Amino acid sequence: MMTIFVLLGPTAVGKTALSLQLAEQLGVSILNCDSRQIYREIPICTAAPTTEEQARVRHYFVGTHSLDDAYSAAQYETDVMQLLASSPADYLLSGGSMMYIDAVTKGIDDMPQADSAIREQLRQQYEAEGLQPLLLQLKELDPTYYDTVDRQNPQRVIHGLEMCLTTGRPFSTFRTGRSKERPFRVVKIGLRRDREELYRRIDLRVEQMFEQGLVEETFRVYERYQSSVDEQFASVVRNPGPTQKQSIPNLLPSALNTVGLKEMLLHFTGVYSLERAKERICHNSRVYSKKQMTWFQRDSSISWFHPDDADKILQFVSKNT
Repeated sequence: MMTIFVLLGPTAVGKTALSLQLAEQLGVSILNCDSRQIYREIPICTAAPTTEEQARVRHYFVGTHSLDDAYSAAQYETDVMQLLASSPADYLLSGGSMMYIDAVTKGIDDMPQADSAIREQLRQQYEAEGLQPLLLQLKELDPTYYDTVDRQNPQRVIHGLEMCLTTGRPFSTFRTGRSKERPFRVVKIGLRRDREELYRRIDLRVEQMFEQGLVEETFRVYERYQSSVDEQFASVVRNPGPTQKQSIPNLLPSALNTVGLKEMLLHFTGVYSLERAKERICHNSRVYSKKQMTWFQRDSSISWFHPDDADKILQFVSKNT
């Protein structure tokens, strides 16, 4: 039976360097499991594996899509399962995107196709009236999903509503949470650091991103979407509330909501100074790392290590091959 080794952990914990060591020891390819590193236009912003790192070990799902492409955990599940079927072998799945990891190791509930016309209607309503009316409608149609959804994330709220309106059923009734049978064995290796140590690494990574050319990289993205970005951020400039700052990018291609890119777009449109944008990237990266660890800590199948304990990790992997 195939084995999928999973190397996971929060942003900036040190997965990339260790993934190369593990893949070389195992003699396997790496399945990238960072939902943002699939976008070819923002390698600095997403700390994607470099050309040299990809030359050391074959990587899948790095720089394979454009920011314009709609991509999801469900599509990732399909793509990975097709790869495993066509090239059966052991692999190292490495990344920190929680839903993408679960999509491969557990599977995602099958969902009906949403109605694009309903989605567009809801987005227009959001632009005209804000999020509160949509939240009230979601609470009425699906109180279970309402209780669990991030109520400051318009994309998630709109998705839940569009599924309710498309199917005539609460979105939550499609979310069974049951794991699918898989034709492979899963071995999960988690990396974690003390909070202050991790936060220092996050701040250092952000500094390195700016040194490597983050401003230039994200400005090219801004130029590409300038008219839409300026139009949608105009209300933020006039009325810079914190909720608006966080939610506006969800109206654009979802990839533009990437930490690092979102804040720089707000800089280019005049909402943030450059220094403020850098501060917000650090802050939002820390917030995301906390969400990641909260998610991962619910999974009792993960064996945890400090990233500096490479020898222990390599021994653990050897015992599980």
